[in-house]
This record gives sequence, structure tokens and C-alpha cells, in this order.
Amino acid sequence: MSILNRYIAVTWLRLFALCLGSFVAIYLVLDMMDKIPRYLRAGGAISDIATFFLNKLPEMVGQTAAFSTLMATLLTLGLLSRSSEITAMRSCGISLLRISLPMLMLGLAGSVLLLVNAEMLVPKSYERMDYIERVRIKKQGVNAVFKLNNIWFRNDSMIIQARAFDPQKRMLKGVTVWTLDDSLTPVSRIDADRAEFKDGHWTLRQLQVKDFSVGTGYRATAVPSMDVALNLKVDDLKVLDNNADNLSYRKLREYAENLRRGGYQAFRYMTMMHSKISSPFAAFVMVVLGIPFAMRNSRSGGVALGIGASVGIGFGYFVINAVLLSYGRSGVLPAVAAAWGANVIFCLVGVWLAMTVKR
Repeated sequence: MSILNRYIAVTWLRLFALCLGSFVAIYLVLDMMDKIPRYLRAGGAISDIATFFLNKLPEMVGQTAAFSTLMATLLTLGLLSRSSEITAMRSCGISLLRISLPMLMLGLAGSVLLLVNAEMLVPKSYERMDYIERVRIKKQGVNAVFKLNNIWFRNDSMIIQARAFDPQKRMLKGVTVWTLDDSLTPVSRIDADRAEFKDGHWTLRQLQVKDFSVGTGYRATAVPSMDVALNLKVDDLKVLDNNADNLSYRKLREYAENLRRGGYQAFRYMTMMHSKISSPFAAFVMVVLGIPFAMRNSRSGGVALGIGASVGIGFGYFVINAVLLSYGRSGVLPAVAAAWGANVIFCLVGVWLAMTVKR
């Protein structure tokens, strides 16, 4: 690495660490102010609360890194412009690409690290957070084990298994209910197409009841519907859907494939699956967009411009990305286009701005 590359890279990394640390600290303080009083009222121990927030750090880093990358890029070029170092480099015949190369490489490396963080660290840390919050702090039972593609729940003498949960329709799909006696021997089994939650109770639809108490074999009876007493709240299942963004690409793909094989629409989870890959590369896109923007305003560059431009660009990216993702989840756009659309648009804008920078 040449002296110039090392100098620009160190400057960028120093500012990136400052921005990322500041955003994570603000995020952490606000989240602690919201949750700590509730956790203390629930009787949570200080050690459990501290462990909960420690496990949330990977998620916080993933959510703030792209904006930190953009701000670090704008601030780096702004500070170099104010000290006339950019002017000196370009007067020596150093091209825009040559100046930008260290930041582009760091942005790409950062995106790869964010992808690793999203796939390996965030899902495991979320599982630990969920266990600490539900069991250690709120003192809830551990009878229910919720997974996107396999939901198990024990309710007294019954064990319920469901293939999937649809939060919009408040419905469990592919439901199996086992009834056990005191010696844990199966007494009956119910296979239902779905279980709907209405008027405060669960109703099984299109089911077959297998009675094992008839001696040899079982007696099967088809029933159109049947109410079942489950101490299972829809809000507990919605936690699963609201935090599906913290699951890995592999888990989301398995769930989406299971839904499609069962004849259900999987637009929402297909979009979330592809966004697991596209979201980390927003950091690289922010570098691509930030470099020409800062270069076009090099004479007036500085801290104030860098912060203001970061807020404006980051807000624009957030809005466009949110709109495209909502179209993808509703099936209006293909999942790949919805997940990668904002990255492609802002990357092309960055390339166009770079082509219009005066040489």
C-alpha cells in the first residue's frame, strides 16, 4: 500500500470509527432509556439486563454502519478539501478514481463484514436476547418454541405443532395436535389445514381426528371445524414476524420455500430473504455516492456540509428503500428488484455524479 492510500485509509477509518461509535452509543442510550425501567419493574436482574444489551450490539452495528460509512466518506473528503490536500493531489495529476480507491475498497470490505455479521452474529445474538427477555427478565415459561418453519407449543395434555404462522390473517398453517394421557401416551391426533384465531379462541379448520383409544389401530373422522382450548396468544406469535429481519438468509429461504410448497404466497419473506444480502452492501453504495458528492462541493467542504449531506442522502435512501421493500412484500415488484432497487438506483446516481465532476 502506497503512502497516499495508507493516509486516506487511516483518515477514513478514524472518522468511520468515530461515527459508528457515536451512532451506536446514541442508539444504545435511547434503547436503554426505553427498556430498562420496564425490565426493572418486571424484576429483571442488572446482570441479565446488561447481557441483553450486550447481545444487541451486533444488531445496532448492522443498522448504523451504512449511515456511518456515508458520513465518514463525506467528512474525510471534506476535511481533506479544507486543508487543500485534494487540490494538491489533483494538481499532481492524481485522478478521482485513484483518490477514491482506498475508500471504495474499505467500503466493500465493510459490506462483506456486515454480511457476515447479519448471517452469523445477529441471528445467534437475537436468540440469546429473546431468551433473556422472555425467560430471565419477564419470567415467562419456556413451553413454546417458535421458529419460522416449525412452531411447537405445549398446553397441559396437548402438544401443538404448526408449519407456519400468517400474522396478517392471524392463522397457523399445517397444524397437528397431539393429546396425551398421564403416562404421555398419545390418545388422539388431529391434523388440520389451519387454525384461525377469532373472538379470543382458536378454531381448527378442515381437520381429521384420529382416535387411538379404540384398541388396535385408530378411528379416523373428518370434521370441518373444531374449537381447541389453547393458551397461546397471537401477540406471542407476532414477535416472531416482527423480528424476522434478525433471522439468517438460510432460515428465511427455508420458510419461504415451505410456504410456496404449501401453496401459500411468500412475497414478504422472499423480499426479506433477498434484503439480507442487499442491505449490507448499502455501505459500499454510500461510499460510491458520497465520493462524487463531496468532490463536487470540495471548495465548500467541511464538517457541516458532510453532516448535512449525510442526513439528506441517508433519508432519501431510507425512504426509497422502504417504498421498494413494501412493494416487494405485497407482490407488486419481484423480490429481487425490491431488495436491490435502492442500491442500484443510488449506485447509478453516484456513477453519474462521478462522471460530471470536473477533471
